[in-house]
Amino acid sequence: MRGFVFIFIIMTKSFENKLIHETSPYLLQHAHNPVDWYPWGEEALQRAKAEDKPILVSIGYAACHWCHVMERESFENEATASFMNEHFINIKIDREERPDLDHIYMDAVQAMSGSGGWPLNVFLTPDQLPFYGGTYFPPTAMHNRPSWLDVLGGVSKGYQEKKSAIFTQAETLKNHLVKSNSFGMVQPDETEQALFFSEESLNTIAEKLLEQADTVDGGFGNAPKFPQSNSIVYLLRHYHFTKDQASLDQALLSIDKMIQGGIYDQVGGGFARYSTDAQWLVPHFEKMLYDNALLIIVLSEAYQLTQNKQYQLVIEQTLQFIHRELTDSSNGFYSALDADSEGVEGKFYTWNYDEIIAVLGEDADFFCTFFQVEKNGNWHEGRHENPPTNILWIDRYPSDQELALIAICKDKLLAKRASRIRPLLDDKILLGWNALMITAYCKAAALGNPEYLEIAKQTMQFLEEKFNINSPLGWNHTYKNGVAKIPAFLDDYAYLIQAYIHLQELTGNSEYLLKAKSLTEWVMDHFSEESTGFFYYTPDFQKDIIVRKKEVFDGATPSGNAIMAINLYYLSVVFDESGWQKRSTHLTASLSNAILKHPTSFACWASLLQTMVKGNKEIVVTGQQALHYLNPINRAYIPNKIIQASETNLAVFPLLTGKEFEKEAVLFYLCENYTCGPAFRTVETLLANM
Repeated sequence: MRGFVFIFIIMTKSFENKLIHETSPYLLQHAHNPVDWYPWGEEALQRAKAEDKPILVSIGYAACHWCHVMERESFENEATASFMNEHFINIKIDREERPDLDHIYMDAVQAMSGSGGWPLNVFLTPDQLPFYGGTYFPPTAMHNRPSWLDVLGGVSKGYQEKKSAIFTQAETLKNHLVKSNSFGMVQPDETEQALFFSEESLNTIAEKLLEQADTVDGGFGNAPKFPQSNSIVYLLRHYHFTKDQASLDQALLSIDKMIQGGIYDQVGGGFARYSTDAQWLVPHFEKMLYDNALLIIVLSEAYQLTQNKQYQLVIEQTLQFIHRELTDSSNGFYSALDADSEGVEGKFYTWNYDEIIAVLGEDADFFCTFFQVEKNGNWHEGRHENPPTNILWIDRYPSDQELALIAICKDKLLAKRASRIRPLLDDKILLGWNALMITAYCKAAALGNPEYLEIAKQTMQFLEEKFNINSPLGWNHTYKNGVAKIPAFLDDYAYLIQAYIHLQELTGNSEYLLKAKSLTEWVMDHFSEESTGFFYYTPDFQKDIIVRKKEVFDGATPSGNAIMAINLYYLSVVFDESGWQKRSTHLTASLSNAILKHPTSFACWASLLQTMVKGNKEIVVTGQQALHYLNPINRAYIPNKIIQASETNLAVFPLLTGKEFEKEAVLFYLCENYTCGPAFRTVETLLANM
């Protein structure tokens, strides 16, 4: 009887809501909450209208620590869930599946409260207009934050008693979102444009970046400290063009401090999302695919510039992590690893002193000294573990002799860590993030490892087969369990075009360029704002949003508009499309004030400005062995190059038109604006004249 009663109780406590049929790991985490969650869609939106109830939209992602906390505290609480179910239509959104909705409602909450973050909880009218919101709310009021139940009660009462005022407020907020979409564009006259597209502007941007730089611990600004990959790339290139030592020093200091800190997984490779402190010691332990892709790109350029073998080693270790933990059997890349395991942030990655002694034996003393491991732990803030916890970090790079011993120790610790309970894997595959990873593999392949190029090519083939299903709605945004869904967004296409360009530079395969051109034309047809030339984040056929936003800031990932402007500028030369170059120039000039004043938020635009001012190096290689010589050219640090190689005369490409082809020799042309000097007969001579 006891067994029967026990089973009955368990069964009555089992819940299942509409999220059970979703594929997103984040949504599936909430599929057994007592909250009657819906995915975003017509069923929930129509029910809100039919019942005249406000909508609660709760947005998060699988690797979000505070999302898990709020779920445990509130969404798994039956009394709280009961109130939510009675008074609201409750919708859960994975921000990585629907970044468009996240952008809109994050902007709304930031406008209302002055801050944002995840989990994002926003209340909408039945017509999807936001009128109140916030981020994390505790189960009981604390630290000047109301409790979640207080918020729910206040919103419900306000909606019932002051509906007219709420609807007016919501319309006002929508108008604000529309107005903010213009983001302070300017139309400089010819004189102002000449001043903007100048060496002086490039120097001003570098100076602004260095003003915000932490010259002790690297990076920019104070804690929490994010990698700011695009800003580092700008400084590396600025040094390349100007030999400004301060730019190089700050770029390399930032890279070195991240590599040496806890934000880098010293045992398994790969970078966490950001550091909670200024010294890069204590990361927010979630690992995102896009961060690692962007940092591999930075490290690859830094290695090309400096030949520092430590950078190459970290590239290899990070790509080993990607292959081991974020690569699908079908050659796609997963999205993220959670910060938490067993409900504790960082538990999978941290170590206690006795544990390391037991695993490493006689090598433990050396390892503990080198990686700053302390008997009493080195991570104390808010921690109560017994035994105390250590985050591995270093204060110098190892010697070659030390590297061999460290590699042995890391292998032993990695094997030990494999026996732990792993963090949650977010195994959805996103088009844009995978395209970024293809670019990262291409950048790493240029350093000399052909296996990386093969992976990049295989991943692109996977994307072409799974995300592009010959639909009139173009490519899809996300893929899991054999199903691709949700029309692709601007950054998906922008990063994809960029990946095609990089693949062509390494392979010489002109088909990649033709595909890049076709995709660019698709984006121009379906994403353009005709009055400004900028691109909307969403395509013209998407109807379930209240405003079509335009994103121009570089955030955790590069701005889709910035990457499209870079793509247009590059492809305008490849295909002699002067209109594309004019559009790219116009977009950049329209943001001139913002680029000069806030370069950390517009670093990709700033890098494009570098190319526009310095000009592209147009490199053409012809002859029966032409493709063989792409490797040494790509290995060199030439950030403003356009390269095409052909073993036959392909007149469809303007850069190849009129070039000589010799059966027994390879010719190297260095051109600017289609004007070429005499052909060089060795790659060494070409590179010496760059």
